[in-house]
Amino acid sequence: MYDPAQLKTFLTVAQTLSFTQAARRLGLRQSTVSQQVRRLEEATGRRLFSRDTHSVGLTEDGEAMLGFARTILEANERAAGWFAGTRLRGRLRFGVSEDLATPRLPEILERFRGDHPEVDLELTVELSGTLHERLGAGHLDLVLAKRLGEGGPGQLVWRDKLVWIAAEGRRPRLDPDRPVPLIVYPPPGITRARALDVLGRQGRAWRITCTSRSLSGLTAAALAGLGVMVHAQGLIPPGLAPVPARAGLPELGGVEFVLLHGRRRGSAPDAADAADALAAAILAAGDRLHRAV
Repeated sequence: MYDPAQLKTFLTVAQTLSFTQAARRLGLRQSTVSQQVRRLEEATGRRLFSRDTHSVGLTEDGEAMLGFARTILEANERAAGWFAGTRLRGRLRFGVSEDLATPRLPEILERFRGDHPEVDLELTVELSGTLHERLGAGHLDLVLAKRLGEGGPGQLVWRDKLVWIAAEGRRPRLDPDRPVPLIVYPPPGITRARALDVLGRQGRAWRITCTSRSLSGLTAAALAGLGVMVHAQGLIPPGLAPVPARAGLPELGGVEFVLLHGRRRGSAPDAADAADALAAAILAAGDRLHRAV
């Protein structure tokens, strides 16, 4: 029998790949996080993390433990809710970034609805920038969206790298003396802003060949060879691939995917409880959201 507290700590370290950040998220001392991971490794008889002074990574056994830990914690949560006799109710307005509506997310939402049938879930799929605005205006209760750079509000779900992508075998010409053909979301798209910023700092000319609010629209344009687009490396749509470094496009940096809770004026406690429950389910799923693509 594995200790749920140790499993939760293990998952948090696996998601952040940092004992320091895991301790901050869990509200524990770093020494406590290290101790819980060590005890879990002793219980399994296997090493779950490879770590040195500069980095933390999952071992092969650690990768295997990810699935087991999530299953155990999810079962624990469902059992606790059942025997506590509590049933969540109310209206939950959940916003998710356009490029995060992956095959794994519907599974999480389906399970959430099965566990909490009396919650009226309203899903909004939009640009991350728009979701941040709607959350601030009190129109959403919970948001799963992109955040550029490190720090800022929100619970970290996973980190990724932004890359330039284009159609495999149909990449457009990217001559240094020609404007870069861009496929972008409209403002306030976060990846759009990053693309224009890094090209501007490089002094590289650009032209927009396609604008669409939907990922399917952008993907169709890229597959047709109309240009390049900026996307998270772990969420690249089928048929598209990273543009080689020899093309000379500037580095884009990283992106974080975070959960943000809204402040709803006059809302009932049920809405906050439902948002907490869905956030816990998403955090438990962690980076499976982008690995499933």
